[in-house]
Amino acid sequence: MRKEKKGEKKLDKKLKKEIIKRYERHLSRYKASYYRKVGLDLVMGRREGIYFWDLAGKRYINCHCNGGVFNLGHRHPRVVSALQSALGEYDIGNHHLISGPRSLLAERLSDSFANERGKSELSRVVFGASGGEAADLAIKLARGYTGRQKIVSLAGGYHGHTGLAAATGDEKYRNPFALHLPDFVQVAFGDMAAMRKQIQGAAGVILETVPATLGMPIFPAEQMREIRQLCDRYGVVMIMDEIQTGLGRTGKVWAYQHYDIVPDIVISGKGLSGGMYPISATCYREKFEQVFKKDPFIHISTFGGAEVGCSAALTVLDIVGDADFLKRIETSGLFFEQRWNELSGRFPEITEVRRLGMFMGIRMRSPEDCLILVRTLLDNGIFAVYANNDKRVLQFLPPLIVSESEREEIMQIVETSLKDKSRLKYRLLKAVLKKMLQS
Repeated sequence: MRKEKKGEKKLDKKLKKEIIKRYERHLSRYKASYYRKVGLDLVMGRREGIYFWDLAGKRYINCHCNGGVFNLGHRHPRVVSALQSALGEYDIGNHHLISGPRSLLAERLSDSFANERGKSELSRVVFGASGGEAADLAIKLARGYTGRQKIVSLAGGYHGHTGLAAATGDEKYRNPFALHLPDFVQVAFGDMAAMRKQIQGAAGVILETVPATLGMPIFPAEQMREIRQLCDRYGVVMIMDEIQTGLGRTGKVWAYQHYDIVPDIVISGKGLSGGMYPISATCYREKFEQVFKKDPFIHISTFGGAEVGCSAALTVLDIVGDADFLKRIETSGLFFEQRWNELSGRFPEITEVRRLGMFMGIRMRSPEDCLILVRTLLDNGIFAVYANNDKRVLQFLPPLIVSESEREEIMQIVETSLKDKSRLKYRLLKAVLKKMLQS
């Protein structure tokens, strides 16, 4: 470990204070205040692989990965190299013109959806710069193709903060902006009676393959297949949001492939460029392209599919499409599931372990139990967060590249952190957090 020089810690504290003040003045005083209250006011410094460091040099293992942005860890060398090479030749490109890098990436994305016979039913792609943008376009396509308006989503689900995407989400994301768009309805996870009713006459249904913000509940296979059948019966567009679950996170390139179905539209983002350049994609069946027939310029994105970023995404697809890589993900996921289940026998506050590949949710007895675990993990060198629409659930998303020794290190820290929850300072903090949650 690097030896700290005299006066260095004092300088780091001063720099952190200056950064937080600037953040409060120009970004969000309310976020800064919340972080301070719950002890999460760290400032990222250096980052590499599964780790990042704060300004004081304390190391953290990233077990949240920003919802999949850092699936391959921070600054994956192959992705960095590809981006550096692209910078010698490309910029963002011009969305008005035909693009070589965009067309190549679109072809590779299409190939990633191929079935066992090598045929891809999702052969068309439109690029964006964010997941919300991709969700917005998916909804526009569903409405434009069907001529209907109603969009069905899950209560507690999440598809982004932009206009149409936000309309599919919970009231707390819409009401502060007076965003009350008509023809958006929500059904509870697992309520198939409500789904059967609401899907009739809809333009589309949009689902996260595993709803992350809801706490990672896993769809039973029969429910997912019935939703596909209902969409076929009523001519409804099935949109799968793979922004967090896609690109190998569940042990398959796309999580929907666990269910033996093919959606009509798949949206991707976050980890698509390895955390190095913003890029998202709306991938859809050829028949929906007729929406653009009369005027192919009715939807554009200035930064969507920036040519310099396409090289990073192509490299990500090379990595996550490797069969051995996907097998290692399932092996790691099984290891983590077994270890969490073993710990649940000793720590009764762990009530459920949810897993699909390395997409994991650890449900705790109460929200305050989960928030305290987030804090003890952080103090011991693991960064993870709770599911915002079910604060009982810890989102546990280690980087897909973890080695055997790193897996063991993670779970040793987890065990230590669970033990630390009983210490006096954390018991007092838990009481404070409980009051905060009730207010």
